[in-house]
Amino acid sequence: MSAAIRRSIAQARRIVIKVGSSSITDRQGRIDMPQLNALVDAIAAARAGGTDVVVVSSGAVAAGLEPLGMHRRPRDLATRQAAASVGQGLLLARYTSLFAAHGLTVGQVLMTVEDVTRQASYANAQRTFMRLLELGAVPIVNENDTVATNELRFGDNDRLAALVAHLVGAEVLFLLSDVDALYTDHPSRPGASKITDVSEVEDLDVDTSRHGSAVGTGGMTTKLEAARIATHAGVNTVLASATAVRAALAGEPVGTLFRASDRRRSRKMLWLAYASKVEGVLTLDEGAVRAVVERKASLLPAGVTAFTGSFHAGDPVRLVGPDGALVGHGLVNYGAEDLPEMLGHSTRELAAALGEGFDRELVHRDALILRKRYRGARRATADA
Repeated sequence: MSAAIRRSIAQARRIVIKVGSSSITDRQGRIDMPQLNALVDAIAAARAGGTDVVVVSSGAVAAGLEPLGMHRRPRDLATRQAAASVGQGLLLARYTSLFAAHGLTVGQVLMTVEDVTRQASYANAQRTFMRLLELGAVPIVNENDTVATNELRFGDNDRLAALVAHLVGAEVLFLLSDVDALYTDHPSRPGASKITDVSEVEDLDVDTSRHGSAVGTGGMTTKLEAARIATHAGVNTVLASATAVRAALAGEPVGTLFRASDRRRSRKMLWLAYASKVEGVLTLDEGAVRAVVERKASLLPAGVTAFTGSFHAGDPVRLVGPDGALVGHGLVNYGAEDLPEMLGHSTRELAAALGEGFDRELVHRDALILRKRYRGARRATADA
């Protein structure tokens, strides 16, 4: 199975390649031209073979360090944004000149969380990507670090790359960094062994507690989250060293292969699970939790004890248990202004008191994504 998937990877018609800061910059934060050149050569070879390629490239902040006289990645947001402002232009200029040598045009796409969390913006971003690819350009994507805030940001380009792979309908996502594969433990620790094939990310038992490089933002934890998003979208994912990019693109057995899930989620449900901006929180009683988790039922008003947020009908909301543990996400059928007189009442009671328009579910089962493994003792977090 793994060998067959690797062969299909080499024949993919559309791919997304994410490259980390540490793979294209040196220890001083300067752009490493030999490494960048090797990456571009490999991508150009794939394009020559008829493959659409979208590049998600880190490195803007790192590239801006030396021109600003900095020796390490700044911790405060304003300085990071300043470094990104300087470095993004330098990074794109290098990509432009290197791809031009192969007769290829690049297009810069700077994205914010709002571009994928709002359905209208999501559709607009999708149209832009598709048109760039139709015109033969190579989109170079990065988070718009100059305007992103700590509260409204992807946080790392691994997750961004997975969402872009979903958005453009890629067949394969390549996560290239300074590590050659996923290991059972940190590679520096005795006894750590390489994992070459993963059929289900949720079943992994690995230690990803150590941080990544000094110039990057992501570590193995973010790469596993990216693999989870991509594989649930039906996208095979390869984690490999940037130095092995040609072998990875050729389908050779390098790095770690995360197999696409057989139970693919629709675009709408993937957006709800991983990209939507939550507008409110519904607190469920124990009976409602059991109904939606165990019986796969819709959420009814009778099972909701409280809510927060200013949401409208059709907005994404988070569902939590009595103790605040995350149950899932869903698209609510009523606005926040309607809920106070609805909570705790059955749909029959609501229809009798308020009219037939109130006999619907609060969140229909078909518009509800459950947490993979619900644990009542675990608190829900804003990015869950």
